[in-house]
Amino acid sequence: MARELAPAAPARPLRRDAELNRQRIIAAAHTVFGERGLEATLDDVAHHAGVGVGTVYRRFPSKEHLVEAMFVDQFETIREFAEEALRAEDPWEGFAGFTWRAAELHAGDRGLREVMLSNVFGQERVAEAKSRMVPLITQLVERAQTAGVLRADFVPTDIPLLHQMIGSVIEFTHGIQPELWRRCLAMLLDGLRAEPGRATALPHPPLDVEALDEAMCSFRLPRLR
Repeated sequence: MARELAPAAPARPLRRDAELNRQRIIAAAHTVFGERGLEATLDDVAHHAGVGVGTVYRRFPSKEHLVEAMFVDQFETIREFAEEALRAEDPWEGFAGFTWRAAELHAGDRGLREVMLSNVFGQERVAEAKSRMVPLITQLVERAQTAGVLRADFVPTDIPLLHQMIGSVIEFTHGIQPELWRRCLAMLLDGLRAEPGRATALPHPPLDVEALDEAMCSFRLPRLR
């Protein structure tokens, strides 16, 4: 009589382990890319996650795949911000509130800023997530202009430039006064109003001469090729 084969071990624990590793890798990537931006490597992510780099590559064949897995959900969060802003009774509060909430996400995540303001990183799902935001942001702008509260010459493509300006402030002052961007955004939004009004109370004090000098000394210039 042929010897019966022992039953195969159930696959579920392996799948659970794989999913736990995937979650650990994504959590580590959020920390590493959030602090260092997308110049960080998959080796850096693996080290932070406490797994071998081979484990990272089995889950994510390239940095592009990991970036996509990380940031699509955050793009959906920003899209939800825009939908909520369109439901605001006051068109200006909707537009300004959306801008503040998006900037707060950017301020805490260097990697997100880089993905949002560049088409270099991410694949189809990232591009699709960005494209779903465009009509909502366009509606926010047009709604505020129709109400006469947002200057008529502002266009939706100015919004990434606004965030680029705020991102530059974040990079320049993050080691000195990491919340200073709030002061700058408040001034920018005042400048976008259709008609001058009472100036917004600035939510953060300015840099003094010593802090400005410290920021200038510690600022890292882009790498020259």
